[in-house]
Amino acid sequence: MRIAIVDDIASERQTLRDGLDGQLSRLSLDALVWGFGSGAEFLAAAEKERFDLVFLDIYMGDENGVDTAEALRRFDRDCLLVFTTTSTDHALDGFRVRAFHYLVKPWTDGNLAALFDEIVRRLPADDRYIEVNATGGAVRLRYREILYAEHHQHRIHIYRADGQETVTRQTFREFSASLGDGCFFRCSRGVIVNLGHVADFNGMDFVLKDGKRVPVSRDLAKAARMAFGDFLFGKGN
Repeated sequence: MRIAIVDDIASERQTLRDGLDGQLSRLSLDALVWGFGSGAEFLAAAEKERFDLVFLDIYMGDENGVDTAEALRRFDRDCLLVFTTTSTDHALDGFRVRAFHYLVKPWTDGNLAALFDEIVRRLPADDRYIEVNATGGAVRLRYREILYAEHHQHRIHIYRADGQETVTRQTFREFSASLGDGCFFRCSRGVIVNLGHVADFNGMDFVLKDGKRVPVSRDLAKAARMAFGDFLFGKGN
């Protein structure tokens, strides 16, 4: 995920960046953060490579953040836009440029946490990761890298999209809890699958896009079909 902070005051940019670092760590989000001192500087960068999320100050010297947002929307309709401001007087302008939210200064850690809890629901699982202790040290795995995982003899065997396997020692309950995202479905007492890698559900198995089959407990078959349907529907919207 690429995040931009646009504010003409360097100390404000740094304060928000520190806050973002805390939220990214709390939610296990993998992101790169850039700071820009003007709307023009940000737009020049955004035209070369798009951002997923931008925090845009409305009052920046001779510049108006709403004008910057309007220019952004001419070539990027999907970037999540959060106005940082001391006032919500521009609420109607925010609606016009499809602003996702306002972060009113001075914000608190609680304000930022609540905002990020909303933001994370809008972001693809590609930006989420878990960190597990494996042989040789800690391993960071993005959700999109995980095909499925199974519990066997007090270990979690994580099968990855690159064909490799990562093994970590922890309970299945702990591991499942760490994957707090709707793209994973618990198939049985010791197996969990990433629905993002599933091509079909035949009533007994999830058939992965690479042809592998992940069995589902009979008593979970109905829930599995519903979860897969919900996932596909949600992905399409």
